[in-house]
Amino acid sequence: MDRLDTFNRRYSLLSKISASFFYSVAVAVALNFFWNPGHMYSSGITGFAQLINTMSERFFPFTLATSAVYFALNLPILILAWFKIGHKFTFFTIITVILGSIMMRLIQPVDMHVDPLVCAIFGGIINGMGTGYALKNGISTGGLDVIGIVIRKKTGASYGKVSILINLVIIAAAGFAFGWNRALYSALTIFINGRVIDAIYTQHQKLQVTIVTEQPQAIIDGIQEKMHRGITIFHDVEGAYSHIEKKVLITVIDRYDMYDILQIVKKSDPYAFMSVTEVERVYGSFKEQEIV
Repeated sequence: MDRLDTFNRRYSLLSKISASFFYSVAVAVALNFFWNPGHMYSSGITGFAQLINTMSERFFPFTLATSAVYFALNLPILILAWFKIGHKFTFFTIITVILGSIMMRLIQPVDMHVDPLVCAIFGGIINGMGTGYALKNGISTGGLDVIGIVIRKKTGASYGKVSILINLVIIAAAGFAFGWNRALYSALTIFINGRVIDAIYTQHQKLQVTIVTEQPQAIIDGIQEKMHRGITIFHDVEGAYSHIEKKVLITVIDRYDMYDILQIVKKSDPYAFMSVTEVERVYGSFKEQEIV
């Protein structure tokens, strides 16, 4: 058991560092190969760093590099994460931010004459893949997702409005700096980036599972032992075809729990009927995975 625990810890550490490195390369490639040549902005802190870089080029006697501004903007957010979220979580976020800043500097910009639509699409896809993979491995890329976690832990509310507001400022800045057609491309790359992240990182998605079974207790025990999820039970339910008395179990899970609950149901009652639907929002008591 000790060897297994040691292996799991080493595997988890390796996967998180690999995800940090992959994200850092992805954001650097998206920035220097597509967004900068296409004169468009990303979302969140990266886009805000690009905005400050543009302002320094035009109005200051010196230029503030996007990589340096990206790191500087993340510093107060990392301090917030250290005290409000968790030390282990913040440690990997620091690694990710540092690697991202370094790669933005090392992977040099290229002088390409590519259609801005191509830049918007590929920039959004590549950065979305890096961000989604990082989140899927349980690490943060810094910036707005840290702020979102703090807001959710403190108030239980979504930070979507804050994110939308910041991205609107970035899009407006792109319009004033490069023309409103570039603002449209910035909005497009932000949208694509978000969709790719959602396609890869599904942990935040919730599912409602309805189970009709003759063996409710075995399924309940398996779910509560494996996932610690609350379950609502409907008694005295009858099948219209068999006229056999059954029970209906309803629970809400993370998408990542889907494999486990399917195995539990198959093992407990191979003849159970199970349906799964996506849940837009969850109110009340729902145990989120802990962030440390």
